[in-house]
Amino acid sequence: MDHNLTQSQLDAYWMPFTGNRQFKKDPRIIVAADGHYFTDDQGRQIFDGLSGLWTCGLGHRVPGIIEAISNQAHDLDYSPAFQFGHPKAFQLAERITEFMPEGLNRVFYCGSGSESVETSLKIARGYWRIQGQPTKTRLIGRGKGYHGVNFGGISVGGIGANRATFGEALNTDHLRHTWLPENHFSRGMPEQGAELADEMLEIIALHDASNIAAVIVEPMAGSGGVFPPPIGYLQRLRKICDDHNILLIFDEVICGLGRMGARTGAEAFGVTPDILTIAKQVTNGSVPLGATIVRQDIYEAFMATGAPEYALEMPHGYTYSGHPLACSAGLAALQVLDDTDAIQQVAKTAPYFESSIHSLANCRHVVDIRNYGLAAGLTLEAYPGEPLRRPYEVAMEMWRKGFYIRYGGDTLQLGLPFFVTEEEIDSLTNALGETLGTA
Repeated sequence: MDHNLTQSQLDAYWMPFTGNRQFKKDPRIIVAADGHYFTDDQGRQIFDGLSGLWTCGLGHRVPGIIEAISNQAHDLDYSPAFQFGHPKAFQLAERITEFMPEGLNRVFYCGSGSESVETSLKIARGYWRIQGQPTKTRLIGRGKGYHGVNFGGISVGGIGANRATFGEALNTDHLRHTWLPENHFSRGMPEQGAELADEMLEIIALHDASNIAAVIVEPMAGSGGVFPPPIGYLQRLRKICDDHNILLIFDEVICGLGRMGARTGAEAFGVTPDILTIAKQVTNGSVPLGATIVRQDIYEAFMATGAPEYALEMPHGYTYSGHPLACSAGLAALQVLDDTDAIQQVAKTAPYFESSIHSLANCRHVVDIRNYGLAAGLTLEAYPGEPLRRPYEVAMEMWRKGFYIRYGGDTLQLGLPFFVTEEEIDSLTNALGETLGTA
């Protein structure tokens, strides 16, 4: 197949989260993938050090998933999600609940992590209106949090660069992020910072709990730089929400379904939210799918409308909610997670990865290293006046060496495949150490 692209083809595509001007001068084109490796248009093998975009923990071209998608396309390529259903949407919903903390057992589908967050925020507001508390509308996020790119998500998100271009968003408050100097180079959950959850009490004092619908956090902040929660932080936040009748939402688009060495971040860190969002790993990245999972009593509150049974309980949904191909991919992906003990493998490999990645602590320009499960973030010292430049340069050099890693802000991010070998970890960290030594 001819993979050569014309300049007009390159120009036609406005790429997401990309420096389009630089990319189109020096394109990085991926044409195939298998297992833990991409193939670029030059025929080079590139190790996938981020599992796609935190999506493909099981590796690429997983036979059971490919077969499920192909078979479904032959039988039913699309089915309307409004007022009609297809079997696999219901089967996958039940399967998802088997991976969730006890009590989270009602699943609402969408097409992405961004949409799952928007859904969770709308459910939170709608729930309180139904409960006769319509003033509970305010939403609370956290600094360095990433909750997708829709207006609700960037409003509760705590990455300023994702919001600044677009002007006024929803009026929200933000807890301070948990990245503290005294925790630099922590291995796993840092020891200091649980008290930062108490900032929620200050927000409650300012607005009163009668006006606050929900607080949303990632159990481990991912795209903002990989920040595991301080020991006791999430427990403290859970208690504050319980004491003040505020819903707690976990955005687990990155944490969920294996990355933390557990079924969810909630399980890994021992705290159950009221609402939980997933995407990415639910189909192993093969077909877009997101979901918002809620407690049964939240679902039942929407059902108890007093209106005729044929009336809509919640005017919300997406054309691609519960898409047949996505549901087939999800059923297959969750089956592979179970059959291969992939989550247990993550927990088994995580200590080796931790030791390996922290061996880079003394490399030039490394300010901090953080890790949990098979995720890690490295913060780099900035060039004067150019905080984004050094991670970009390191990532580009790693690409030239045959490794794909993510750069964003002042950090490098790693999210390794669930069955990564010790040899692959060594190869990656050696290449990264060599690159940082000259960056």
